[in-house]
Amino acid sequence: MKILVNTPCLRLLGGVANHYLGLRQFWTEDVKYNTVGRRSGKRANGNYWLPWDVVKFTFNLLTFRPNVVLLNSSLGSSALRRDFMFSQISRSLGFNVVIFIHGFDLDYAAQIDEGWVAKNFNKVSFIFVLAESFRETMQSWGVKTPIRLTTTKVDDALLEGYNLNQDRKFINKNILFLSRIEKAKGVYEAVDTFTLLKPKYKDLTLTFVGSGSELEALKEYAETKGLSDIRFTGRLDGEALRNEYKNALLLLLLTTHGEGMPTVVLEAMAFGLPIFTRKVGGLVDFFENGKMGFISDSLEPKDFAEAMVSYLEDKDLTKTVSLYNAKYAKEHFMASSVAKQIENTLREYIK
Repeated sequence: MKILVNTPCLRLLGGVANHYLGLRQFWTEDVKYNTVGRRSGKRANGNYWLPWDVVKFTFNLLTFRPNVVLLNSSLGSSALRRDFMFSQISRSLGFNVVIFIHGFDLDYAAQIDEGWVAKNFNKVSFIFVLAESFRETMQSWGVKTPIRLTTTKVDDALLEGYNLNQDRKFINKNILFLSRIEKAKGVYEAVDTFTLLKPKYKDLTLTFVGSGSELEALKEYAETKGLSDIRFTGRLDGEALRNEYKNALLLLLLTTHGEGMPTVVLEAMAFGLPIFTRKVGGLVDFFENGKMGFISDSLEPKDFAEAMVSYLEDKDLTKTVSLYNAKYAKEHFMASSVAKQIENTLREYIK
């Protein structure tokens, strides 16, 4: 099978680009990536590149002649209109089309032209989404095309040489918050959660890994709380990122905005961290409360602080959850497994 995949520039620091960068070495079919949108190092937005993208995309269709075109889009941006255009070009030339919806903006969905969206989606072979709730919403609009659940992935290389039993000692009481430093990610609620716990657990620390528009304001907020055991590392990758996962006791992610499938949660599980998070996106479809950590609709810091107490005091509990999460992630989220799952689904629908 030949698969033409439209991707963002793989040098960009984005979720979709990272997803396909991690999958690239695990494809068993003949897969060709076609870059669309903004390029690395260029200030112009994706619309600047659109005329060239259309020409290049059509050329690749006619020369590569794929069995299926896999478009990667987002509900809530101009990307959806662009990708419906790529879908029309592909179908007019006789090629099968599959669309993978990565982002799902709930505010956008509430005011969308449902008829227009359903009409375009019903022309493709099938659709990938990251959460059951996304599928149900799209079906309520009148989308009849088959919709299949999939997941983001954990890069196998990130865990290369990592041994949970040897590398995790369950000694450090460090809460890891890994995300863009934005208000919608729940960064202030994370500081408030830490503030509630710190008086009782003097050796507790909080580490923010990431950059963003709220970074300086968040540092000032932490200072007003009189907290000195909060670290801000900025964005990390490679060995530095591995070390933060290895040195953390648990992961806290309090995003206040709809997500697809937060990769950071999957990575943290693979490293054996108990997870404390909110019911967003695809997390709801697999997360087992108690077995994997704590998941809630709440945004109240006291609820998350109370849930963490057992893990801070009971090393055996933390280790049990740690082993369960690592095993689950290995079976479901590694890039090698996700690539196989995508190919199997494509074979099922594309004859």
